[in-house]
Amino acid sequence: MFNDINWQDVAVGFGLSIAVALALAQLSARGVRLVLATATGDTGPHSFRDPIHRRPIRIVRGLVFIASLVLVTTPILELLGVELSYGIRLDRLTTWLLQQGPRVILIALLAYFAVRVTALSVTHFEEVVKQRTGDDIDKMEFSERLHTIGGLVKNAVNILVIGATVLMILQELGVDITPLLTGAGIAGLAVGFGAQNLVRDVISGFFLILEDQVHVGDVVEVNGTAGLVESVKLRTIVLRDLSGTVHVIPNGSITTLSNKTKKFSYAVLDIGVAYKEDTDHVSEVLRQVGADLRADPTFNAHILANLEILGVDEFADSAVIIKIRIKTRPLKQWMIGRELRRRIKKAFDAQGIEIPFPHMSLYYGEASRPFLTHEADLEELESSSRPEEKLNITPPPPRERPTAATETDGDDGGYE
Repeated sequence: MFNDINWQDVAVGFGLSIAVALALAQLSARGVRLVLATATGDTGPHSFRDPIHRRPIRIVRGLVFIASLVLVTTPILELLGVELSYGIRLDRLTTWLLQQGPRVILIALLAYFAVRVTALSVTHFEEVVKQRTGDDIDKMEFSERLHTIGGLVKNAVNILVIGATVLMILQELGVDITPLLTGAGIAGLAVGFGAQNLVRDVISGFFLILEDQVHVGDVVEVNGTAGLVESVKLRTIVLRDLSGTVHVIPNGSITTLSNKTKKFSYAVLDIGVAYKEDTDHVSEVLRQVGADLRADPTFNAHILANLEILGVDEFADSAVIIKIRIKTRPLKQWMIGRELRRRIKKAFDAQGIEIPFPHMSLYYGEASRPFLTHEADLEELESSSRPEEKLNITPPPPRERPTAATETDGDDGGYE
């Protein structure tokens, strides 16, 4: 078998095939470079040293070289008189190149450029936003959200374009894609029923990120669970509470979300003072404490506004409640609140303002008079045999129940 082969013709055929494949690959790379230059508007001599531009050119060059080498080797060998029992014959290759070949190549190129243009557009938009944000914290947070959403957009476009491209190329190659579409539809329906919660979590997470409801570093309360946000993902949000416990909450199960550190916060305090105190004087003392706290260089960077005296909020059982609040930076309201309480206690002690403890005062009405008592001698108590004598209690005189109405005295109209 191998004795009948003219190896010189085979070597020449392979050499021609490699030359043709290299020429086609180089032409394809030139075409990709021209398209990228047109799309990006950058035609400088050093524009394609960037990996973002250089990578697609290399990929296209390699794919075209391999495909061309596989396709043209057998026909070239046949032209040189080398008969092979395998490979694509010249007549079939010619027919395919003239009919399905251009459509397949066009579909693949359009798909590739759709993916690359989407990626370049998203990346360029992110770079522009990042350059314009500077050191602004709010804009930097917006840039991070944009980066997350950009990644989601690129992944979605890649999946849709690649899936559609594969089906279209298979159809051009003569493969019946009806069973594939049917199977994909059934599989999608089964996955849809089985992964309803997963889809719900992903959709909820997408809007959670898109609307900037919460981000890493916030202190939030989700469905009654409070903690510091450690990560926000498409499917879950991770909280760590004050004791260090980590809570993983699916985004689809979030019904209420309270963000306690969105842009700014308030330290709200209820200050109780005795009923005998002058509330106006107490308010002035509180206002002075707030001014001193804001003037302190240790805390003034965390305070955004002066202390607000909201007024008397409640008449409690043992105290008059005065509500105050102070505006702080996010996450600093607890630190400022503790320092404010410490200073208020010291100021009240210095001013003699009473902070009452819970107590109860009992009053006897005229209808039920208290027992009359006086100090008794200890020996007298011990020698007495009667309990009432031991206690030295003088019981009140018995009350007479009115039995009948008597004559009125003047205009009193009462009972005797």
